[in-house]
Amino acid sequence: MYYPMLVMASPFTPKTLALLRGLKRHNDREWFRSRKEQYETHVRGPMVQLLARLAVDLPAFAPELIADPRVSLYRIYRDTRFSEDKRPLKTHIAAHFPARGFARNEGAGLYLEVASAWVWIGGGLYRPASADLRAIREHIASHHRTLQRMVTSPAFRRAVGTLEGERLSRIPLGFPKDHPAAEYLRFKQFLAGCEFEAEFAVSRRFYGTVLTIFRAVAPLVRFLNRPLLDSRRKVTPALPVEDGARLPDLRPDGRRRRDPASPW
Repeated sequence: MYYPMLVMASPFTPKTLALLRGLKRHNDREWFRSRKEQYETHVRGPMVQLLARLAVDLPAFAPELIADPRVSLYRIYRDTRFSEDKRPLKTHIAAHFPARGFARNEGAGLYLEVASAWVWIGGGLYRPASADLRAIREHIASHHRTLQRMVTSPAFRRAVGTLEGERLSRIPLGFPKDHPAAEYLRFKQFLAGCEFEAEFAVSRRFYGTVLTIFRAVAPLVRFLNRPLLDSRRKVTPALPVEDGARLPDLRPDGRRRRDPASPW
């Protein structure tokens, strides 16, 4: 992939990665409690700084997306109530950038994750509800040329390559088998992004790359959210913006989930 050379210091440092690697080796509350201050200084704090930068830069190309620690930043503690894996802590720091107008865990958005072994930058929609997936497919069926131009544009290809995500083996029911959008109607999730080595998080090219990828993926996020917002406005004309709006958990590809402790 090619990324313009916007060079500036990353808020993350080698101490960020060292602490995340230690957390992966010692995933227990006692170990973490004794290093909570280090975590706040070297892991959570830098992510909050990054969110502050993005709160200034995102409106230039995605004004509908939220960059606010109260909404964007994921907690370090895992919800283990319904999981066989009882490890209490995530071994990465992650933030999401959802669109205004959605309730918790709804809609497409941008996503950034820094782990002990990788960085993932991108966005999309990971786990849409059945009704939302149907609305998106109907939107694709009617506007497939727009989607085609979007995901084959030079900017998109340079930044993230191709649209990814799990797909059906055949076109879903309700659509003709020879529909011109058949390739996209088979998608069950819509993901676009890039994975890097963990050390990239401390590179002076890190923030410029985040902006480049987010700028390339933002039109896809907007395209996916349009039918979802329209359907919600029909039910609730004065749809409020929830302070706690959240983005569905995004990972580059379920087949590449390398950290069992990560719910993403």
